Amino acid sequence: MSFAQRWLTAAYEGSGWLVPLYPLGRLYRYLMSRREQHYRRGSKPVWQAPVPVIVVGNITLGGTGKSPLVAWLSRWLQQQGFSPGIVTRGYGGKAPHYPLLVTPLTDPQHSGDEPLMLAQQTGVPVVADPQRARGAQALVQQGCDIVISDDGLQHLALGRDIELVVVDGTRGLGNRRCLPAGPLREAPERLTRVDAVIVNGTLQHPLEVSSVAMQLVPQRWRDLATGQHYPLQPLPFTLPVHGLAGIGHPQRFFNTLRELGVEGEMHPLADHQSFDEHTFQFTPPRPVIMTAKDAVKCQALAPPDSWVLEVEAQLPQVFEDWLANRLSELTQRGCTDG
Repeated sequence: MSFAQRWLTAAYEGSGWLVPLYPLGRLYRYLMSRREQHYRRGSKPVWQAPVPVIVVGNITLGGTGKSPLVAWLSRWLQQQGFSPGIVTRGYGGKAPHYPLLVTPLTDPQHSGDEPLMLAQQTGVPVVADPQRARGAQALVQQGCDIVISDDGLQHLALGRDIELVVVDGTRGLGNRRCLPAGPLREAPERLTRVDAVIVNGTLQHPLEVSSVAMQLVPQRWRDLATGQHYPLQPLPFTLPVHGLAGIGHPQRFFNTLRELGVEGEMHPLADHQSFDEHTFQFTPPRPVIMTAKDAVKCQALAPPDSWVLEVEAQLPQVFEDWLANRLSELTQRGCTDG
């Protein structure tokens, strides 16, 4: 286990060896609060799009399930008659220019893994740009009438109409301290100022705010080499397997595999980890099972017997009703303002 992985585990489990970092955590919390105040007071510029902007983010490090929620939102918005677009930073990629319009065929070294995955899963315009406001402008120019900002909670230069924060139900807010003393990007009180808190999975740690439950539900297996889909049961591969996950919380993926009856050796990797031919030199050779996020980076590298578990987010009807009402208010207000 790398130092970063050991630190993240300690931050979520409340290990005592982080105590000397508590003063730095308080300083980080103060600086983030001041930064937010500067944007709120107008001393730092904020670009407000002429269309509604929904921010999906979190206040913790590590994976919480933001990308499945973004994919769900894009599909749901299309069903409501919107033409959504997704703006994302493009972490792990280095494009020759920005903003970068990401298509299903974009080189992941340019776009990063999550933007390419979202482009393949949703079919809506996806723009990667470290400057979110500039990326959102490009989406509006593309004809999008609503923008989803992926992992955009802390990118305050882009104005927003709705803020959705995803919390991992298993790990919660960890030791509730800010970096580097804990896993928080912002103070826990930030949750009281967002529009909705969405808990991925069963909530095992109390929150001081009301929340909505989200479930990530396995849908099908995909043969990485052929793209052909197979039902969850019976398993289309032999056991045991090698499971790998280069996501923020690999154990969640491994737990899902075990719930599906998949047994074998599990290999947690760093979030956004790069892949090469050495990644798949497992002994003994077995079928390889991976996430959709990992799959976009290793189409040409993985061995023939490689499989992708495709999952989708599910949210309750009460959340859909709430979101529909909020968007109706925003669009009506926009028409009035216009």
